[in-house]
Amino acid sequence: MEILARPLTPEAFAPYGEVVEAPADPGRVYFASSVGNLRPAADPKLWLLRKLPASPPLEFGALERHQFSSQSFVPLEVGRWIVVVAPHEPRGGPDVGCVQAFMALPTQGVTYRPNVWHGALTVLDKPARLCVFMWLDGTPADEEIVTVRPFIVRPS
Repeated sequence: MEILARPLTPEAFAPYGEVVEAPADPGRVYFASSVGNLRPAADPKLWLLRKLPASPPLEFGALERHQFSSQSFVPLEVGRWIVVVAPHEPRGGPDVGCVQAFMALPTQGVTYRPNVWHGALTVLDKPARLCVFMWLDGTPADEEIVTVRPFIVRPS
C-alpha cells in the first residue's frame, strides 16, 4: 500500500488533534487540547529531540499511541516533515487500511490527542530539532507500539 501525503491543515487533522503554529501577527495563540492528560499521577514532561532526515521510500512498519496523554511536537528547526495517523480498528489496534499522511511545513507542529495511533516522527530535507511535550507516569501505559503491515508514504 502506498499513501500520498497531503498538506497538513487544521481541518484535515482535526479528528486526530491540533495543528500548532505561531500566529502570523504579533500575539498569542492558545491550543485547547495540546495538554490532554487522562491520568492524575502522570507528570508533565518536556524534552528536545534531534532527528536525522529519512530518504524515500518512507516505509512504516509500526504505529504507536499514548493512550492516556496527548503528545505535542513543536518545531524549533525543521524542513518538511511527515505526520502519519490512523483511526482505531473496531477489533482493536490501528486501522492500517485507513492510514492518512500529511506533509507538515517547517512552521507547523502537531498535537496528537490521547489514544491516537501515529507513525514515528519522520523528517525530510535536513536534520531537525523539535520540542516534545507529553504526560508520563513511568509505566508501560505511557506508550504502546504495534507492528503493522508495512506501507509506504510518498511526500507530496
